[in-house]
Amino acid sequence: MADVKSVFTVLAVVSAAGLVGACRSSREPAQAPLTVRVDSGSVRGIVKGGSRQFLGIPYAEPPTGALRWTLPRKPRPWSGVRAAGRPGNDCPQGTAGTQGSRPSGEDCLYVNVTTPRENHGGLPVMVWWHGGGFTQGSGREYDAVRLATEGKAVVVTVNYRLGIFGYLGLPGLPGSGDFGFADQISALQWARRNASAFGGDPRNITVFGQSAGGMSVCALLTSPAAKGLISKAIVSSGSCRVRWPAGGLFPGAPADRPYVPLAQGQSDGLAAAKELGCGGEKALACLRRKPVADLLPHSESFADHLAYGTDLLPRDPAVALGAGAFTNVPVIVGGTRDEARAFVGGALKYDSKLITSETYPRLLRRAFGSSAGKVAARYPLSRFPSAGLAWAAVLTDESWACSTLAGARDLAARTTVYSYEFADENAPNVNGLRIPGLPQGAAHASDLPYLFDLGGRDLLVTRDRKELARTMVGYWSAFARSGDPNHRGAPSWRPGTAPLSLAPGAIRTVDAAAEHNCGFWETTTR
Repeated sequence: MADVKSVFTVLAVVSAAGLVGACRSSREPAQAPLTVRVDSGSVRGIVKGGSRQFLGIPYAEPPTGALRWTLPRKPRPWSGVRAAGRPGNDCPQGTAGTQGSRPSGEDCLYVNVTTPRENHGGLPVMVWWHGGGFTQGSGREYDAVRLATEGKAVVVTVNYRLGIFGYLGLPGLPGSGDFGFADQISALQWARRNASAFGGDPRNITVFGQSAGGMSVCALLTSPAAKGLISKAIVSSGSCRVRWPAGGLFPGAPADRPYVPLAQGQSDGLAAAKELGCGGEKALACLRRKPVADLLPHSESFADHLAYGTDLLPRDPAVALGAGAFTNVPVIVGGTRDEARAFVGGALKYDSKLITSETYPRLLRRAFGSSAGKVAARYPLSRFPSAGLAWAAVLTDESWACSTLAGARDLAARTTVYSYEFADENAPNVNGLRIPGLPQGAAHASDLPYLFDLGGRDLLVTRDRKELARTMVGYWSAFARSGDPNHRGAPSWRPGTAPLSLAPGAIRTVDAAAEHNCGFWETTTR
C-alpha cells in the first residue's frame, strides 16, 4: 500500500480537479469501517497490514459455573462499542501453570475475524477449527492476514472447549461428549448470522480445519447440524477414517481413533469423576464445583474423544461416510507426506530408547499382531537410515495417508473432491523437533505456515516457499469462493482422489496410493 502522506497528497490534488470519486472507483476501493455491529452489539477492530482484525468477539456465553458442561448459548448483548483489538482467553489446556503468559480460562468462547481493509461485499467466509488433539490450541495462534488479503476472504478463527471441558460424558447429561463440537457449530452459526457485517456472504461459508479440527470438519459433514449451514469443506490431516494402531500415537498407548461411542464416553466420564472424588448421583454438581486446576490433569483422558450416538453426531463418522450419509458439498481433503514423523519425533524427544532397532520388532508386534512379520518385510530396517524413520513410514502410510485416501474415495463417490498432499521436504520445523536420524520433512502441521502466520510470524523465508504459499492461498480461497480451487497462474488441480502434490516448484498430480503402499495395507490386518 502507498505511503499514507503520498495518498493524502494525491487525494488533495485530485479533489481540486473534482475527480476524487472517479479516482476512488478506478484505483482504490474505499476503506471499510473499523466499527461494525454484530447481533450482540458493536465492536471496534484494528488495522494490521492490509487487513482489518476484530479479535476476541464472544460467540457464546461463558461456559462457567452452572453453565460448565452445557451446550453453548448465544452471548448476552452489550451496550456501547466493545474493543476488539485483543484475542480472548485460550480455553483451559495442558496442566496447571503450563500456559505461561497467555491468558486462559473457561470464559474462552471467542472468535477472531480478519478481512481485507478495502470495502468489499459478498466475500467468501472461511471458518477455521484449529488442531491439537482436542486438548490444546486456540484461534489466536493462526493469524489470517495473508489468507484474508491475498485471498479476498473473511476468515474466522475459533476457540472451542478442550479436553475434559469439551468432551466429558456422563449418563443423563445433555450434550455429553460433544461440548467442544457444539461450540464449533455454534461459531459457524455465529459466522452465518454476522457475515454481512464484515463484508462476507452468509450463503457462502467454508469450514476448514487441521488435525483435530479436520476430524471435526469431517464429523460435521455427517452431522444433521451441517445441513444448510456450510457450502464447502476443507479437511486437512484429519480424515473420518483415520485410526492409530497400538503405539501409533506414542509407544505403549492403546489403539485409538478420534471418535468414541457415547457409552464409552460416559463410562470414561464416570471414571474421571470417581478419581476426582465425585462419584454417585451428584457427580455433575460435584465436578462443577471443582477448580480448573483440579480438572486439567484429567484432560488428556479426553483426547480424541468426540462422541457419536448423540443428537449432534448420530453415527460413527467413518461408517456414515462409507454409507454416503453426509452433507453433499464440495470438499478439499489431504494431508502431509510425512505426517507421523512429528509423533515419532515427539516420542524420541521424550525418550530416545523408545524406538530403536531393538524395539522396532516389538512395536510392530504390538501394533499389527500376526501381521507384524509381513509389515517388517515391507518396511525392513535396512531400507531406512534409522528405526525412527522406519516406524514413521509405517505409521504415516497405514494410519494417515491411506486412511485419508480411503476417506477421499468415500466422498468422491457422491460429491466433488479435490485431493492434495503437502510435500515440502524443507518445510518450517513448526514442531521444534531436531532428532538425529529423523528429519521432519513434510511432517504433521508443517503445511500450516503456508496458510497462516503462526503466532503472528511469517515462517517462510525463501522465495520458492513464499511462492508455494501464494499458490496454496490462491487454491484455498478460490475453492471457498466457487467450489473450484483452480486460479490464474497456478498448475491445474483436477477433481478426484489422485492428490495434487504441493511442493516448491514441483506441483503435480501423484500416485499417493502407490507411494504409501495402500494396496498392501488394504490386505493387512491388525
